Amino acid sequence: MLTTTSKRIAAPRRLLYGPGPSAVEPRAYEAMKEPVLGIRDPYFLEVMNEVRAGLREVFGTANRMTFTVPASGSGAMETAVANFVQPGSKFAVFAAGVFADRITIMGQRQRAKVVRLEKTWGEVFTAEEAEAFIEREQPDVIAFVQAETSTGAYQSGRAIVPAAHKAGALVIADTVTSLGAMPVELDAIGIDVTFSCSQKGLSCPAGLSPISISPSAFEKLQERKEELFTWYLDLRLMSKYFEPPHVYHHTPSPPLYYAMHGALGAIEEEGLRNRWDRHKRAGERLINGLMKLGFEPLVKQAEHRIWHLTTVKPPEGVDEAQFRQKLLDKFNIEIAGGLGQLTGKILRIGTMGPLATDENVHFLTEAMAACL
Repeated sequence: MLTTTSKRIAAPRRLLYGPGPSAVEPRAYEAMKEPVLGIRDPYFLEVMNEVRAGLREVFGTANRMTFTVPASGSGAMETAVANFVQPGSKFAVFAAGVFADRITIMGQRQRAKVVRLEKTWGEVFTAEEAEAFIEREQPDVIAFVQAETSTGAYQSGRAIVPAAHKAGALVIADTVTSLGAMPVELDAIGIDVTFSCSQKGLSCPAGLSPISISPSAFEKLQERKEELFTWYLDLRLMSKYFEPPHVYHHTPSPPLYYAMHGALGAIEEEGLRNRWDRHKRAGERLINGLMKLGFEPLVKQAEHRIWHLTTVKPPEGVDEAQFRQKLLDKFNIEIAGGLGQLTGKILRIGTMGPLATDENVHFLTEAMAACL
């Protein structure tokens, strides 16, 4: 076997039609070739500030405290929970998928009293259900998943946030899958804190995870008396790097910032609403094509589906793992199976970024038909 000092990396080319990582925007790939700079280099700080402005646009917010956590999406999730869920507080989670379960575990590890409203995976919560749950529990903090990657269900937050604020609760939203490909609308909905990732709707490599905090939520954080259990994910420390005089907290990766800058530039040129429309059309075309092949949507109501992440049950007699392997072997196409209680029962198929076109959806459905 060759040693790492003499081995040249030659990764295979795959078509990433899974739930993430998604296909990388070509401009993002190109941008990563630029020179690495110091963490306070004026040019790099300018790039960083432009990334922050671009993230505010796709988040739909004016929040100044919008920046990136140097971690994957789960790292950003833990950042949000660790900073805003305090020991002994009541933390309410709207649970209908793997990532709501992950938030639950993180809340428990913060020594909070966690209460859950559970629903069948693939379904969303109504305003009546949310109001009754919140009125009964009177939580300090509430978390919900806007786009549940494990089920393909989309819950904007409009059914949850009004009741939460009426009860005086702070709202955390997981927008890991929605950001960059469909509406997030933080300010319009009234979400207090959100976290996302880079490798799905933004079409970047993984490693930088956007987070956005409302002024009132950040003020509450500043008033927190007890120190956090984490140093690295302490937003009060982390945020100081993104504002003058840029106090050292962590060492950022310039190539990842260049990539996000390029991807956000591509979104700006296309137009955010045009991008949303393109992903919606691609998702509708895919689900219609799959239903003709005998696949059954997990999320029954079209208005509750994530546009760019389709979840389906295979036709009877089709082994999902073998089917995925055929797609990879014959067409270099990667799609994913289910997680948690949906393991072995569904397929999760992404049409994100460069792959959200009529031509790419047609190619995918033709390849899937050939593998049945």
